[in-house]
Amino acid sequence: MHEMSLCEGVLQLLEVHAEKEGFRRVRVVRLEIGALAGVELEAMRFGFDVVMKGTLADGARLEIIELPGRAWCLCCGESVEIGQRFDPCPRCGGYQLQITGGEELRVKELEVE
Repeated sequence: MHEMSLCEGVLQLLEVHAEKEGFRRVRVVRLEIGALAGVELEAMRFGFDVVMKGTLADGARLEIIELPGRAWCLCCGESVEIGQRFDPCPRCGGYQLQITGGEELRVKELEVE
């Protein structure tokens, strides 16, 4: 479950910014996670609670903003939304798609004290 290591990375980021910005507690973490990022959202929620125990983010609420997968279809020349990699173009059925969005995993916003 690589979501645990992703949560550990988020914690490291929180610790670095807490030292830099001078906050001592994190109340809310908002993450943007794209549909094509390869992240299981429920595993991320579970991992977040486990990894944050006993840290400056113990008890923090995790809010996940889900971003759709996006691709440029080389066949029909349209920007389309896709649910997963290797899906056909929903407009023309073609498979020549170049991913343009939905691979993100980033901290969007924090609520701290």
